[in-house]
Amino acid sequence: MATIATAAERAKASGKGLEWSGVFPANPTPVHADGRINEEALRAIFEDNLSHGVGGFWVAGSTGEGPVMSEQQRETTARVAGETIKGKGLSIMHVGAVSTESAAKGAKAAADYGNDAICCVPPFFFRGGDQMTIDHYKRVADAADGLPFFVYNLPQLTQVEFTPELMEKVVEAVPTVIGLKHSAPTFGNIRAFADMGLKCFSGNGAIPLPALTMGAVGTVDAPLSLAPWHYTELHDAWERGDLENAQRLQDGAKEIVDVVRMFGAPAAVTKMILSERLGMDMGRPIPPVADLTDEQRPIVMAAAKKAGLLTTP
Repeated sequence: MATIATAAERAKASGKGLEWSGVFPANPTPVHADGRINEEALRAIFEDNLSHGVGGFWVAGSTGEGPVMSEQQRETTARVAGETIKGKGLSIMHVGAVSTESAAKGAKAAADYGNDAICCVPPFFFRGGDQMTIDHYKRVADAADGLPFFVYNLPQLTQVEFTPELMEKVVEAVPTVIGLKHSAPTFGNIRAFADMGLKCFSGNGAIPLPALTMGAVGTVDAPLSLAPWHYTELHDAWERGDLENAQRLQDGAKEIVDVVRMFGAPAAVTKMILSERLGMDMGRPIPPVADLTDEQRPIVMAAAKKAGLLTTP
C-alpha cells in the first residue's frame, strides 16, 4: 500500500501550535424554535469544551445535524465556529449535503469564515460508484480554497464505506485530503489508514484508548461534548504513558456513551443535557432528526445525573 508522502506537511495546522490530534467533540447545534441557529448557545458549547482542553471540534456532523441544515443554517454555524474557535482550537466544518452544489457552498462558507478544515460525507442519496464520490469531493475541495479536507467514513448512514483502497484513490485525486473520521465498524482499518500517513480520528467515543493503540490520532464523537474533561484526561494520560489511568478512564467511557445513545436520539440527548449543564436552551432537533418523547426525557436526565453529566466536576 502506498504511503502518502506529503500527508505530514499538509496535516500541520497553520502557525498556532495546534495539531490535528486529541479530543474533538462532535457537538450538537442549538436551534431556536423558528429554525434559526442559536448563536449564543453554540458559542457557549464551544467555550465550555475549550475550557476543558479539547483540541478542536467536528462541527455540524451527524449529531450536529449538518446534513439536514438549510444552507443558511450551515453558513451561520460556520461563521460562529470560525469566530469562536479560531486560535483556541481547530474547527473542522462538515459541509456534506445531498447535492454537490450545496456541499460546495458550505465549503466556501467554511473557508470564508475562518474555519480550519472541512469534512464531508460522500453522496448519500444517488449512488454512482467511486468516481461519483471522487468527482463530488473534487468540487467540494475546490470551493474550500485549499483548506485541509477530512473524509467522513460513516457507512451506517451513507451506504458508502471508505476502505484503504478507496482512500488511496481519493487522496490521489484530492490533494487537500489529510485524514478522515473513521466511524465504520471495520476497526482494524485504523492501522491501515495510519500507515498511509493519514490523520485518522476514531468516530467511536466508546473506544478512545483502543483506537489510540491502533494508530488513531484522537477521537471525534458526540459524548466528548458532554464530558470533555473525561476524554481530555484520558488522552493526556495516554500521551504521558500513564496506561493505568488511561485504562481507568477508558472503562468509564461506556456509561457516558450509553447515555448519549439512549433511544437512538443523540442530537436530542446532547441538547437536553447541555441545556441543563450550561443553563441555556439548546432547542430540539431539526425535523426529521429523532427527538425524545416527553416520557423519555426524564429517563435520560436521570441517567445523565447518575453519570455525572449535569455538572462540571
